[in-house]
Amino acid sequence: MTHWFHRNPLKATAPVSFNLYGVASSPAANKICNDLRTTRARLLDAFTDATCTPEIMKKSSDEYFALLQGFILPLDGTTQENKLRFIQNFKWTDSLQGNIASAQQDAVFELVSMAFNVAIWYTKFASRLAGKENITEDEAKDVHKSLRIAAGIFKTLKETHIPRLITPAEKGRDLEPRVIDTYIVQIQAETPSATRHKYLQLKQHFYMAYAHCYHGQTLLAGDKCGEAIRSLQEAEKFYSRAEALCKEYRQTKGPGSTAKPSEQLFFKKLGTFIKNTLEKCQRENGFIYFHKVPAEAPALELKASYGLAEPTPFELPPLSAQCTPEVYATFDLTKGPKEDKAKVKHDEEIKPVKEPDLKPQKDTGCVVS
Repeated sequence: MTHWFHRNPLKATAPVSFNLYGVASSPAANKICNDLRTTRARLLDAFTDATCTPEIMKKSSDEYFALLQGFILPLDGTTQENKLRFIQNFKWTDSLQGNIASAQQDAVFELVSMAFNVAIWYTKFASRLAGKENITEDEAKDVHKSLRIAAGIFKTLKETHIPRLITPAEKGRDLEPRVIDTYIVQIQAETPSATRHKYLQLKQHFYMAYAHCYHGQTLLAGDKCGEAIRSLQEAEKFYSRAEALCKEYRQTKGPGSTAKPSEQLFFKKLGTFIKNTLEKCQRENGFIYFHKVPAEAPALELKASYGLAEPTPFELPPLSAQCTPEVYATFDLTKGPKEDKAKVKHDEEIKPVKEPDLKPQKDTGCVVS
């Protein structure tokens, strides 16, 4: 990767003034509109701020979403649609459509588009952190946490909010369910790659040695001695590779490199157990079974569906305390600015987001962002 944001650009959007002159007929209503404008601008700035942290991002997004829900949730004591939902036009670009924006006069469209960008930011933060030369254990945990948060946002958007759109997303648009699914699966698959590669290789070979060892025991119990020997030989091969990786792991720089896995009791016990079980099988095959040892190791029965990082459940913040039924009643749609609707332009070109040019200190192998 040349840049940590190389693969997936942030969605660009046109400015939104929330100037509902005439409609917002009270000081409290006008304050909500002003606060929507400032919190939106602050959140957009946070996306491109190289110093932004997950804590700042959460605070900025919560402040905006808490107010925006005042244009989405029913506030008049009924289950009818919020009268403000369709009053403001919003324009957003899509990752695969260049700078041409699509527009919808729908606050739900704004919610899902902005939340989509929040999720993308978390993947970028994770990629940037994983690209550090000497990542600490706490930073590695933050990488995992950020990717799981991003996956949780995408999952919630797909299941809860995108289905509410009046105008469904077209094929190839960011909000199309297949695109959202791709992001979720990609994030889940790449989360494990954020931790240190040598250690993961070590664990892989160690567990494969365990699997083939116990599979060999099962085959022997089923009177398949030849296959049991071959499975235990495979266990020996994986164990030897794990031993070699232990040495390589100790020579790498970074947190945890002072650990000595090959000197731990559990590691030594597995080596002894494989050796003793293989010798037992070879003895019994020599005077009881006389089975031929196959050239290929018996296949393991791998049916596990676990191992993927679970998305962190995403919840919108509570409705802002400013958005009360009393204030809601002071928004008068009969006095709406008709000229705003006439200014709605579809397929308008919007300048792309200028993202910080941050280069990782090492190749993270993470391509979500």
